Amino acid sequence: MQANIAQIILCCCATAELLAACVMAVYARHRVQYLSLAWVNGILGFILLGETFIADIIVTFPSGILNPIILLAFLAGVFLQSIYPLSIPMPGFLQWRRMWNYALPIIVLFAVYALTLPFTGGIVLFESWKEVSENIFTVDVLCRLAAVGLSFYYITNIFRLPKQMVRHANVPRYLLGYCTALGMSVLFYLYVILFYDVKLLIIYHLIFTILNLYLVFRTLETIALELPLPALETVETAPDEAEVEKAEREDFNEANLQRFHRVEYWMQNHRDAWTDSSFGRDRLCLEVGYNRHLLLQCLRSQGYNNIHDYISRYRVEELKRLIQRGQVQSANEAADAGFGTSKTARSCFQRMEGTSLDDYIEQFTKRKIQNQ
Repeated sequence: MQANIAQIILCCCATAELLAACVMAVYARHRVQYLSLAWVNGILGFILLGETFIADIIVTFPSGILNPIILLAFLAGVFLQSIYPLSIPMPGFLQWRRMWNYALPIIVLFAVYALTLPFTGGIVLFESWKEVSENIFTVDVLCRLAAVGLSFYYITNIFRLPKQMVRHANVPRYLLGYCTALGMSVLFYLYVILFYDVKLLIIYHLIFTILNLYLVFRTLETIALELPLPALETVETAPDEAEVEKAEREDFNEANLQRFHRVEYWMQNHRDAWTDSSFGRDRLCLEVGYNRHLLLQCLRSQGYNNIHDYISRYRVEELKRLIQRGQVQSANEAADAGFGTSKTARSCFQRMEGTSLDDYIEQFTKRKIQNQ
């Protein structure tokens, strides 16, 4: 692999890691478990940025089995990844003692290797496992093998992270899957280090970067889904199609607004249709005369994530109205507002109102009793 190609790839990976660090840092202001992600992504991003300046050295670096420089760098990288979403949901500077104990084996190993290296004649490169076995009782080889064994300890912790994180109710499901994928990528990383190959090393950097970009986009998606939905507004008259066509020629945004008003007018005057649990996206498209693309486009222009969310918004408002009138007294009666199951009703209500459906019902039930 040419040095300039490796440099471009490493530069792109570094940029993506630093972007991920910035996003995680912003999100960590609301959820503390993302703070460690921000720190580690930032550290790895700057390491990759540094690698771009020595790309020619990386490409021409001598291969060999259990190369100590590559192996110790790998061990440090695995350590950082194992504290990623952290069963310790705090960054190291807030838990010095705990982090010190977790890093102590690596520190001891690095110290032993550095102190004994001058007495072993410097770094020796092995081309085959036979050479390794012939020198297995030397301090140099024992330290390398200890580094491999220690890396398995930290890799095991990466795979244990999902189990540890399940205990925290506010940890999203995609973060659990991310940790599992991270562990599998590290196993590939271990193979690359044991049989050093610069092409495989660059491939690993790409895999790791893609994983982190996935995490960033899912995090941003979570933020987007938690944005407040727009308030429902009464539309007195529906714009006719001629007005929509005229607006489309003059102003794209105005055309979307006119289409949205047509959809709103239909929804506000056909309550019996959407309170039927079988009513869905295809039926709404048919009734308003728009295909899925146009309908989704006009809804998103007004702040809705998708068509299902738009319909659910009306059903949640209807459910609130029925609760306030005393016509619905439990989540099992949510079918009156168009929800197919009480589970769906609870999920939509919690997401759109920020409170549980059962608590909302209980609140109005108590108020009704007090007024009596």
